[in-house]
Amino acid sequence: MTKKRWLQGLVLVVLLGLLGFAYQTRQVSHAGGSITAVGSTALQPLVEAAGEQYTSEHLGTFVNVQGGGTGTGLSQIQEGAVQIGNSDLFATEQKGITGKGLVDHRVAVVGITPIVNKKTGVTNLSTQQLVAIFTGQVTNWEQVGGADRPVVLINRAQGSGTRATFEQYGLAGHRSKTAQEQDSSGMVRQIVATTPGAISYVAFSYVNKTVQALALNHVAPTEANVISNQWKIWSYEHLYTKGQPTGLTKDFVHYVQSPKIQTTLVRQLGYLSPNQMHVERDVHGQVKQIGGARE
Repeated sequence: MTKKRWLQGLVLVVLLGLLGFAYQTRQVSHAGGSITAVGSTALQPLVEAAGEQYTSEHLGTFVNVQGGGTGTGLSQIQEGAVQIGNSDLFATEQKGITGKGLVDHRVAVVGITPIVNKKTGVTNLSTQQLVAIFTGQVTNWEQVGGADRPVVLINRAQGSGTRATFEQYGLAGHRSKTAQEQDSSGMVRQIVATTPGAISYVAFSYVNKTVQALALNHVAPTEANVISNQWKIWSYEHLYTKGQPTGLTKDFVHYVQSPKIQTTLVRQLGYLSPNQMHVERDVHGQVKQIGGARE
């Protein structure tokens, strides 16, 4: 064998080795797999959008996102039936959930607001009036300065984190009277928009021009007021895992928490990043100042 041919052969071997290494690296970095995230419909738009973006950047992966409410998400993750449980509540706030072995990953803050059909003629209520409406003491909008129309209550289903947050911080701990219940925030908005006299509550991310969001005690439901806690009906959005996440679950949770998502999708979809908050609230509802946004 001539020296020239020997060198050509050596170069070929090296090139093949490098190509093989690159192929293996690409396979590892884009390892396939699928995970399922179930729960909060208030958080669902963010997890769906993040999942779509993640899978477009990591070929061969799939993030299956389902609603069903916080109660469903927490019970499913507690049983180990899914990889992620989406929740509007701290796990131990949910009845029937022990929280044992569950790991909390906060990914957003969501404001929740009462919404009404635009024909009610009401844009502001006091907390006392809101409680009176949801407990059945006020049955006609005329009683609170609105149109002469019967009040039609629409609740989220039992187990909904949005409902629990609204009753605790919007209704001052009062329970809403028995009324029509819906499993999803999107359906709630649709019914309120098309039912004269209807009232319910949704995350800020679901508010659009088809419904009227209500101010409370002349405080508007805005992100700025959530950040300062002047608007008190808000909650953290949690991704719960059973134990510390691994593999694709770990990668996806870190992706949603990354600055890339926190400064883009989170805000574009009507949520706040936890880093924007000027206050912090614990599982017992105690609030403390944290000295401004930490970005």
